[in-house]
Amino acid sequence: MTERPAHVLEVNDLRVEFATHGGVVKAVRGVSFALERGKTLAIVGESGCGKSVTVQAVMGLIPTPPGRISGGSVRFEGQEIVGLAPRAANRIRGKQIGMIFQDPMTSLNPTMKVGKQITETLRHHEGLSGAAGRRRAIEFLERVQIPDAGARVDHYPFQFSGGMRQRVMIAMAIACNPKVLIADEPTTALDVTVQAQILALLRDLQREQRMAIILITHDLGVVAQMADDVAVMYAGQIVEQGSADDVFYRSAHPYTLGLQQSMPRRDERRRARLEPIEGSPPDLFSPPAGCPYVERCPWAMKVCGPNDPPLWTVQPGHAARCWLHHVNAAARRPERLFRGALMPEGTAA
Repeated sequence: MTERPAHVLEVNDLRVEFATHGGVVKAVRGVSFALERGKTLAIVGESGCGKSVTVQAVMGLIPTPPGRISGGSVRFEGQEIVGLAPRAANRIRGKQIGMIFQDPMTSLNPTMKVGKQITETLRHHEGLSGAAGRRRAIEFLERVQIPDAGARVDHYPFQFSGGMRQRVMIAMAIACNPKVLIADEPTTALDVTVQAQILALLRDLQREQRMAIILITHDLGVVAQMADDVAVMYAGQIVEQGSADDVFYRSAHPYTLGLQQSMPRRDERRRARLEPIEGSPPDLFSPPAGCPYVERCPWAMKVCGPNDPPLWTVQPGHAARCWLHHVNAAARRPERLFRGALMPEGTAA
């Protein structure tokens, strides 16, 4: 009997480019992460940092041209899926790996009833159609807690509220019981009450089906509720990754600290002043040679400008791409930055 890989999904040194009239945009620059079965990995960062492009590349949804995967590997249960023929990719996409897109109003077909859209997935992957497909569509609408599912299955997307449309998207994504669910900003533009309901629904479905989830978001509150592990992205790279506790309470990169300081907290005084991150991300037409955060970092050093920092292991399972973790930077490193074992990831002690 073949042993299942330890990780359901492994991404290694993934690189994605887009050719434009202005030049080549290097949108994803060497991203690596692994996803465990039944766990949630949150990928966080500012808009434009490469979060959505990363998961679109995993799904094989990069439009070619102008985009292309220029390097790296994506392995699902040990099988390489970069470069798969369309027919082989379609056996994985939608069935083994499901995806909830950012905006349900533009992702759902406005001219088709929602039940029909769910049964299209079931027909393609499981051969279900007609009355059997309709029954399954109603079953999944009930699972995502849409009231009166037997009637709502024949409604069009415009007849649903924003939160209900998002539930329909979730029903479509889980219809074939995927092993990995990618949720790209699943609570964007929803009020806090509906957001809480959607997150609770995802947690319940994860427990029932033991799905692994990749959660794309810029909302650190959502991350705190959902994530087991966190990858922080900046300028197309992962600059810090570790458990949710490590990243929140023992932040090891100045950008992660900046994100936290720019968000309101319930445990701070009501009139406490938020600290925005000054400046703008670098131009990915021509990424900087060294640390991409150097122009915005309050603790930047001379070494940061010309030299790309390695991924330092600050403690087992927790890594950060920052020169402040070099042993010679101890005097410069702020107290708020986690102090751990100082060695590049993969280096023997």
